[in-house]
Amino acid sequence: MLSTVTVVLPVFAIILAGFVARKVGFLGPNAALDLNRYVVYLALPALLFEVMAGADWSDHDLMEFVGIFVLSSGVIYALTVALCFLDSRNLADASIDGLGTSYSNMGYVGFPLCLVVLGKDSLPAVTLAGVVTTVALFAIGIVLIEVGRQSQPRRRAIVWTVSGSLVRNPLVIWPVLGGLWGAVSVPMPASFATFLSLLGASAAPCALVSLGLFFADGSKESSGRIWSKAALLSVGKLLVHPALTFGLVMLFGLPPFLAGIAVLLAALPTGTGPFMLAELYGRETLSSSSVVLLSTVVSIVTITLLVYWGGYADLAVTGR
Repeated sequence: MLSTVTVVLPVFAIILAGFVARKVGFLGPNAALDLNRYVVYLALPALLFEVMAGADWSDHDLMEFVGIFVLSSGVIYALTVALCFLDSRNLADASIDGLGTSYSNMGYVGFPLCLVVLGKDSLPAVTLAGVVTTVALFAIGIVLIEVGRQSQPRRRAIVWTVSGSLVRNPLVIWPVLGGLWGAVSVPMPASFATFLSLLGASAAPCALVSLGLFFADGSKESSGRIWSKAALLSVGKLLVHPALTFGLVMLFGLPPFLAGIAVLLAALPTGTGPFMLAELYGRETLSSSSVVLLSTVVSIVTITLLVYWGGYADLAVTGR
């Protein structure tokens, strides 16, 4: 157990470092926004482009892995939306709650965690799963929010909103461009490869620090009802989602290395995506930020136990 903690703990320690740096004033009030923009628009796109350009697109197991992970995320999303809609009768809020149980924190926790636990060989699978799941969940989530906000939905406006959001998202554009580069098998110039490598290497630590800054700036006193709801959604994210994913990878007989990645990604805490949508539409902001915070804190324990009991040390050695 101690060896597992030493592998997982540094990831969360960097988050804590960002939190403390903001609280004591080492970093200013604009640090979270600026560092987040750096990660989203420069560092992480460079890493995703590099990984996707070098991915093996003939690997059928990898494609099956992506399909299974998207299926598990879609099922837990649909279940949560249905249950929350029955409770609140508000489709927009239910859609944001659904993202709380299905939207894994790939960029801020998934990439650095998988890199530490399973090595660089895991990154193509993480990238593909992250891109496809983000596109699918965000598209569906935005559609349901728009439908829930309007008594007579404007289909053309909804399609325009979804398309515009996805096209402007650098975490969608650059992996796609990297995949196209890899598909046409064009040799990458050495200087460009070095540029991507240097820039991409900063993505993981900066993303983790940025998440800590976000918690420091966004922490608020919440009511018991808000925290009760956050606790239920966190259970869905940290326990139900990985359990469902485990059942699917066993059902479809996914290879152990890819199966381990899928379960680990499903066990990640809720990403900041639901909070961003909630803030954009002015709904459920306190609830969504509470889910991000609570699930991230609790995941320190749940992910450590998963890595320890799941035999991830052996997976990292054997690879695929």
